[in-house]
Amino acid sequence: MSSQVLQVRAISKSFNQNKQQQIVALESVSLTVRSGEFVSLLGPSGCGKSTLLDLVAGLIGPDQGDILLGEHSILGKRGFVSYMPQNDLLFPWRTVLDNVMIPLQLQGIPTEKARQQAQEFLPLFGLANFSQSYPDMLSGGMRQRAALLRTYLCHKDVMLLDEPFGKLDALTKVQMQQWLLDIWQHFKHSVLFVTHDIDEAILLSDRIYLLSSRPGRIQAEISVDLPRPRRPRIATDGAFTKIKEKIYGFLEG
Repeated sequence: MSSQVLQVRAISKSFNQNKQQQIVALESVSLTVRSGEFVSLLGPSGCGKSTLLDLVAGLIGPDQGDILLGEHSILGKRGFVSYMPQNDLLFPWRTVLDNVMIPLQLQGIPTEKARQQAQEFLPLFGLANFSQSYPDMLSGGMRQRAALLRTYLCHKDVMLLDEPFGKLDALTKVQMQQWLLDIWQHFKHSVLFVTHDIDEAILLSDRIYLLSSRPGRIQAEISVDLPRPRRPRIATDGAFTKIKEKIYGFLEG
């Protein structure tokens, strides 16, 4: 069995609303992401999925619990995982190439060397012809490709992806899901992926954690025993449908 790279242990988090009412976002959430594994957090809007990613990334601290990378706690520490939030956050005044090389510059790599290293990855991410384009010249799918390349160039073992395709139209979304599968198959990073799309979670994942409505709790852990590599048409397969029915069973229950 592969080692447990990321461990979330009994994490709880609450927020104060209007300095009076306390909102419990997450309650005693535990999960693991093993080496080279694609794991999805699936749940309704407002159940704390994005909050959990913020906690893993060290952007906020929990009320209780711990988060480990390997054997070491990364609680409240930044820079140990790479994180792609819902919005692509591309700088409009920088070209695609200059946007994606930012993590390399932050690592202290000289600008020209960083630009050269980033340039080498543009073809793999479908951006070879867009290196000198600005973000407002790109489609939504191309912007997400650039954002994912920038996330990859952080060179961390664990990648957090927060609904990267949630704002795309249906056809573009299917294309981007297939592209992400191919990229993941190539690099085999450990991925923690947030979505509220059941089909997307099944298509992409090795395992799915189903979160309840707020406060978010782990309602179920579901293994996706479908062969890889996968293509979107696997959604018509009987085994895919059985997993989907199992998820609906938990949701209806």
